[in-house]
Amino acid sequence: MLAVNSMKKNNLIQQLKGGLIVSCQALEDEPLYGPATMAKVAKAAHMGGAAAIRANSVVDIQAIKQTVNLPIIGIIKEEYPDSEVFITPTKKEIEQLIDVGVEIIAIDATARKRPNNEQLEDLIQLIKESGKYIMADISTYEEGMLAIEYGTDCLSTTLSGYTNYSPQIEAPDYKLIKKLVEYSPVPVFAEGRISTPEQARKLLDLRAHAVVVGSAITRPQIITKRFVDIIKEKEEEDEQKRARKSKY
Repeated sequence: MLAVNSMKKNNLIQQLKGGLIVSCQALEDEPLYGPATMAKVAKAAHMGGAAAIRANSVVDIQAIKQTVNLPIIGIIKEEYPDSEVFITPTKKEIEQLIDVGVEIIAIDATARKRPNNEQLEDLIQLIKESGKYIMADISTYEEGMLAIEYGTDCLSTTLSGYTNYSPQIEAPDYKLIKKLVEYSPVPVFAEGRISTPEQARKLLDLRAHAVVVGSAITRPQIITKRFVDIIKEKEEEDEQKRARKSKY
């Protein structure tokens, strides 16, 4: 993959086409929490061929930038009492991401009320004025179209299933990706509940611009639980078979 410096000569978003973006995040209650660990996770993703990194918080982004020369999609997760929006929710977080020097700023672009009554259109304009690329994290087709109207550079289906009015499904939202790709004039990134390489490949076959994968790669506790759940499910099936046989 091209390094950040050479990517700046062209449209970085176009350079990511067909690639895998790895979301390297860990919250305070998770075992891998901390910038030093996240930098190592990002390095491992780089070694595996990731085209870019999605990262949360100034300290994690700083550590990752010192470790790998890949484009960074930056977010800051911050909770506010007057809003459900927490992915880069206000002007404050946007300014922090501008200062830390990420290439792309991702922002919650859902229809939900924002903290401090700030407006999505104004926040997108702030990012545009900074010269950074904008990724609008959306949960529905309508949100995507509005973000495009406001001037976003690309869309990501990050929040499908995480708003109470979007489909609550376990698999990626293939239907949303398909519709967005058909009608969106800007690139559509597939993100959310992508658990296998086969799902990622299917999303690219649906003409998603690129795929963003997080937990299935970077959260060992979730990966482990998935294995354990399948093993237990098989054990329960075998026990039920034995129980049925014992009746005869």
